[in-house]
Amino acid sequence: MRLNALLLCRDQQSLRTLAAALDELEIEPEVCLSSQDALELLAHGHYSSLILDFDMPGALQVARLARLAPPQRRPVVFAMIGARTGIANALQAGANFVLYKPLVFEQVTRSLRAGRGFMRPDRRRSPRQKLETLVYLQFGVAALPAIVLDVNEQGLALQAPEPLPPVERVPLRFVLPGTEYMVEATGEMIWADDEGRVGMLFAHLAPSAKKHLKEWLAKKSPKKRVARPVGHAEKSRTSLQVSH
Repeated sequence: MRLNALLLCRDQQSLRTLAAALDELEIEPEVCLSSQDALELLAHGHYSSLILDFDMPGALQVARLARLAPPQRRPVVFAMIGARTGIANALQAGANFVLYKPLVFEQVTRSLRAGRGFMRPDRRRSPRQKLETLVYLQFGVAALPAIVLDVNEQGLALQAPEPLPPVERVPLRFVLPGTEYMVEATGEMIWADDEGRVGMLFAHLAPSAKKHLKEWLAKKSPKKRVARPVGHAEKSRTSLQVSH
């Protein structure tokens, strides 16, 4: 199966160079122009590699979220950095290779060829992520994306790209997979660890949201276990699977 790459980049010259290099190595590109789009695509699908312009807002979050995937589904991350970009931040976020701007075709091709051996194709029969959706946690004016691990009528378990601030309650929102319904709620943090895993109860959930959530859960296969994020012990049994 063919390898693919998700590109977060707006610079047309860089995109042309990347497209030529990826074509030579038979890697299929998909371009997004915002970190928001990249986060959504990453949560719903599998990519063999990510090529992120670290001068774009949110690129750091995209790289961190990619590192949450299990090893067998984790993309190879290429960080595009300029003269003023902090390379240390890119490496700490989980970048495997660095591409220096302005991009040079030979350098890009050499780096992609080196990383190609670590890339994994999109296998449609791989285990699916339980929910395949992002949840956004609102801290003041900043919205932090995380991946929903499990949900029931009482609350949810999630994996954030970094440890969450010590707050008791936080507004959140997520779309129920397979629908266009946005669940908006206030979560009460029950437990959290240093790796960004969190269990929350719904401190506030509108009646309409409760109804949609209950109906959605009823349609799920009874064979699928729904975790109850009500105690710290639950987190040791929670696993994250990001797949197509």
